[in-house]
Amino acid sequence: MKVSQIAAAIEQVAPLDVQEGFDNSGLLVGDPDAEVGQALLCVDITPEVVAEAVETGAGMIIAHHPVIFHPLKRLTGTTYIERAVPQAIKHNIALYAAHTNLDNVREGLSFRLGEMFGLTQMDFLLPSADKPGTGTGVAGTLPQAVDVVEFLKTVKQKLGLKVVRHSTPTQATVRKVAVCSGSGASFLAAAKASGADIYLAGDFKYNDFLNADTAMIIADIGHFESEYCAKEIIFGIIAKNFSNFVARFSKVERNPVNYLT
Repeated sequence: MKVSQIAAAIEQVAPLDVQEGFDNSGLLVGDPDAEVGQALLCVDITPEVVAEAVETGAGMIIAHHPVIFHPLKRLTGTTYIERAVPQAIKHNIALYAAHTNLDNVREGLSFRLGEMFGLTQMDFLLPSADKPGTGTGVAGTLPQAVDVVEFLKTVKQKLGLKVVRHSTPTQATVRKVAVCSGSGASFLAAAKASGADIYLAGDFKYNDFLNADTAMIIADIGHFESEYCAKEIIFGIIAKNFSNFVARFSKVERNPVNYLT
């Protein structure tokens, strides 16, 4: 199977032209015409993941986050990026990323999280103004009002979280829910405008909790934790399109954020 064929299948679901302007999704390293028999799936490409690909014979690594996000000015091995990229080149391993293009479609991360949490009547939290059928985050409704603590326990269990940071519950139950995978604090205003009782996302700052008002509860579900499902989405795309191509989840990838509980 050619690298370009795998990329085309992913981009059929998550076209590169729907990625955000700051992003760098797509094929980052490697020959599009190279033949590969298997791929390793991960959230982040690190030297450890590249070493795993070498060991398992994977000719391609498909990640959510682009390992090359900013221009590389040097390759001196100072950062994990400067170590991972040359290692991949040395072993002819293609590196591919499906980032905000996979975030911004209905088949993407936020809708998958909404499904996991039992939301119905889902739509984009912030629809794109110039690209119909795409957008950021999701807003949906639970079949019935649920005790806020019980709902947070469900979210914690579904994502395998060690901890959930949340603002002070100002209401006993929640029904309208807004969700954004990854770093979603900048969409707080959109979540409030949607009428959500609670907004789930990653990377909230101290002042976000301090400014939380009676209109909406916020809960931090972690950046890595809320984007882990990207691997499952990509796996599903590959399985649907290529019956003779092997895709496996990285076994060495770890959440870079640790919790002492």
